[in-house]
Amino acid sequence: MVLPESTMDSGKMKMELDYSSNCDTKIPECKKLAREGKLYDALDQLLVLEKLARTGADMISTSRILIAIVEICLEAKDWAALNEHIILLTKRRSQLKQAVTNMVQECSTYIDKMPDKETTIKLIETLRTVTEGKIYVEVERARLTHRLAKIKEEDGDISSAAAVMLELQVETYGSMSRLEKASLILEQMRLCLAKQDFMRTQIIAKKINVKFFKDENDKEEAQTLKLKYYDLMMELARHEGWHLELCRHNRAVLETPTVSNDPERKHTALSRAVLYLVLAPHEPEQADLTHRLLADKLLDEIPTYKELLRLFVNPELIKWSGLCEIYEKDLRATEVFSSSTEEGLKRWTDLRNRVVEHNIRIMAKYYTKITLTRMAELLDLPVEETEACLCNLVETGVINARTDRPTGVVRFTGTQEPAALLDAWAASLSKLMSLVNHTTHLIHQEEMLAVAQS
Repeated sequence: MVLPESTMDSGKMKMELDYSSNCDTKIPECKKLAREGKLYDALDQLLVLEKLARTGADMISTSRILIAIVEICLEAKDWAALNEHIILLTKRRSQLKQAVTNMVQECSTYIDKMPDKETTIKLIETLRTVTEGKIYVEVERARLTHRLAKIKEEDGDISSAAAVMLELQVETYGSMSRLEKASLILEQMRLCLAKQDFMRTQIIAKKINVKFFKDENDKEEAQTLKLKYYDLMMELARHEGWHLELCRHNRAVLETPTVSNDPERKHTALSRAVLYLVLAPHEPEQADLTHRLLADKLLDEIPTYKELLRLFVNPELIKWSGLCEIYEKDLRATEVFSSSTEEGLKRWTDLRNRVVEHNIRIMAKYYTKITLTRMAELLDLPVEETEACLCNLVETGVINARTDRPTGVVRFTGTQEPAALLDAWAASLSKLMSLVNHTTHLIHQEEMLAVAQS
């Protein structure tokens, strides 16, 4: 007995037969039969042919038959039969993966053809069910999940939309393009922010490597995703009060061609970077970023903000009333210090605190001793508030100072470098050991004299 040509698949012998001629004849006949009202007769005949093509490992014919079955259900507008046959066809024994993929892709185009929202959701859920756990249709499942999340969000159910999207582990999908991965991860971030799940947003944000945006910076779609990413990161940073991060994000936005080529958007991002940098607490990283931003030639295009930033670098006291007189009108016009928002009012208070902190740091450079009353006069603050600001800077390690409260005197001490501190400790230890050796020698001498006299 001579067998037809065959191939090995998972250790089983499968016959390779060509049923294309059968499909050419049978599919049109069944479609005609369905139009005459004999839907299930047509489907039964195609299911018989599908079994033959599937067992004969004829992937092309199997795909044609699967697509023909769902097309017939769609034309008949029998949505129950459509969902039923999608599940039936994917569960059939040894069903061909490529045929399933083709059918799912075809059915995905039917979503927009559904008559109402309920039918649409039912079809999406059916397709999500049959694609669950199947790597070869992971991309299709991700797109379907995104569609379902959009529907839930339009209904106002943000929590359910976020829960649906978070089912996807998009970063593990090898067959999905990097741009699409980034787009879906950003959707996960957006929905988490919408339901105010800020901790999960931070976790998801780490799945995106910003180097990807640099590699794809010449593509318009990548630039759009980059701006969306930094908008979401800035929303998160604003909620957490991370001013230094906000400065970094705005500087990253400046590197995007669509922003750098638009003077208005460029100046907006640059001014935000300056203002958030000024609001950031003083630390080595903040000081370094301040000097690097001042060296940026782009800052010459917005001289007002450059002069504002320079105030916090110059070793001179900043008079708050003078700063308000020169800059308040311009700063209040920005969204950062807008008087119409609670966040804007809070940032204005933070700006005054930064001015006070700057002035105290400058005093620490020029004074070794000063009264709290005189310091309060220079800062234009009450004595109690001056002392509170001073204590905060000492606690955070920005300056070293001691306050004699009975006399109301503040003594500033210079900060020592770690190497100098270690040298001083070593010298003190050496002096201590010398004293111990000398004491031991004197004790031993007295013991010897006592023995000699006895």
